[in-house]
Amino acid sequence: MRAAIVGLTCMLAVPAGADGLERFGTTMKYALPLAAAVCAADQDRLEDFAVRGALQAAVVLGLKAVFDGSPLGTRPTGEGRGFPSGHSAAVGFGAADLAGKCWEDDPALGAAAYGAAGLTAFSRVQAGEHTADQALAGALIGISFGAASFGIGSEGAAISVGLRF
Repeated sequence: MRAAIVGLTCMLAVPAGADGLERFGTTMKYALPLAAAVCAADQDRLEDFAVRGALQAAVVLGLKAVFDGSPLGTRPTGEGRGFPSGHSAAVGFGAADLAGKCWEDDPALGAAAYGAAGLTAFSRVQAGEHTADQALAGALIGISFGAASFGIGSEGAAISVGLRF
């Protein structure tokens, strides 16, 4: 199962075109949460995963609405709804879920997931879509929800960020 998740993520992550880093980031926005969802379904914890994912998205969209028009919410391009980065939140969510729940006994895979998440956050800053603070805030929100477990369908709530050495 792990090989299938890693293979799917790697196949989806192939950058194309002149703006390869930005394309990589956009691909990871979907690939890491998708790989985490496949793992959650395999481990019979999809309901908890879905609730955490929906709440993470609601927090990000709510903050974008609250800070729209403020200096914090202004993107480097001058447009609004920049705080926090939705791409960074999505990849942080997927990476933390994979590292803490799917690959907890394989720190190298967890490190690769977190590395892809970090590269995605960097790609948003490099593309001029977000400031570093906006990307970092999104990543922290995503990692927080990805590392959590609300205990839906299991014995209890927990937080696990993975990468145990």
